[in-house]
Amino acid sequence: MQRLFPDPGRTSVTEAIATLDFADHAHDERPYLFTNFVLTLDGRATLEGRSGPIGSDTDTAMLVGLRTCCDAIMIGAGTMRTERYGRPVADPTKRARREERGLTDDPLMCVVSGSLELPWDAGLFTCGEGEVVVFTSSDAEPPELATTVTVVRSEGIVDLVAAMRYLTTERGVRSLLCEGGPHLHAQLIEADLVDELFITQAAKLGGGEGPRLVSGLPERERDLELIWLLHEPPTGELFARYRVTSGD
Repeated sequence: MQRLFPDPGRTSVTEAIATLDFADHAHDERPYLFTNFVLTLDGRATLEGRSGPIGSDTDTAMLVGLRTCCDAIMIGAGTMRTERYGRPVADPTKRARREERGLTDDPLMCVVSGSLELPWDAGLFTCGEGEVVVFTSSDAEPPELATTVTVVRSEGIVDLVAAMRYLTTERGVRSLLCEGGPHLHAQLIEADLVDELFITQAAKLGGGEGPRLVSGLPERERDLELIWLLHEPPTGELFARYRVTSGD
């Protein structure tokens, strides 16, 4: 892997991840929130309904690496239904890296679901490891599960600002990784809750009418600052890290 910006030279996913420290930048009432997405050159966030076909093994390594740097991970219900998450950090070596950073073995998993219609038989809920918080506006109750699940309810629609405050004040979460999908990403950006974006741009065209990086986001210019740009020669992928500067 080549680092194109700043300081051009050779690097690796492991070296890049080792420099990250988000917790020190946590806000008073919410975690420091960074997102991770893989996109085609024309901006598709999924192919055949999933993000997996877009990225390479290096993109997967970046995603898993980012999971070793955060207190918690947030996903939307659609992403949970499509990807059917299991234990987010399954590799004991990666969990050891979390411990070296002073983090728990397993990041707190956060699922945003208005209806509470989730695949309760997915590995995340049946593995019995870690803990899940579900933010919902539904009155429904989850079934009995092996994994500990806490339900936090909002009136009407899920209040993401209140969810962030809950994670900070009730769970001590200082750093939060959002893995999608595009609708949740758009809601977080619209609420000015996103601090950084990690974008993998694949050397692929998707075409069609699938979801983009943000779906349903109202038009408004939002400035970003490029922090790093990495290049993986075999695949042609570009790995960009941006900081949101609008409103600073």
